[in-house]
Amino acid sequence: MYSKILVTLALDHGLAPRLLGIARGLLARNGEIHALHVVEAAYGLAQATQSSEVAKQAFERAKSRMQEKLVGEARIKRTVVEGHVYRSILDFAREQGADCIVMGSHRPGLSDYFIGSTAARVVRHAACAVHVHREA
Repeated sequence: MYSKILVTLALDHGLAPRLLGIARGLLARNGEIHALHVVEAAYGLAQATQSSEVAKQAFERAKSRMQEKLVGEARIKRTVVEGHVYRSILDFAREQGADCIVMGSHRPGLSDYFIGSTAARVVRHAACAVHVHREA
């Protein structure tokens, strides 16, 4: 059982209920669950062509979607950050002292055959346990 679980939510996928259920099953009696969504930051040419207002609107939409996904989940802490997805997940897990990360993974392509590239990076570099869920 884990005392502090970080659940990564890709808000455009329908895995939130399943991932939260997995986290609840792994959670110690007085443990806590923290949900995190990372808004991928624009870099290079995309950053140069994207206005700060558009970026701000995207961030606010993500915060709103997080609230929608977690309606009725008063005990789950919620955070939305901007940055590189896998690096932000690892940094947040370390800062929060997470002892487990629960995340989903997409169906792999040839370049990331076993698990998705973000999940693979998190598994490789996390300082805690990582539970990766993939829908059948």
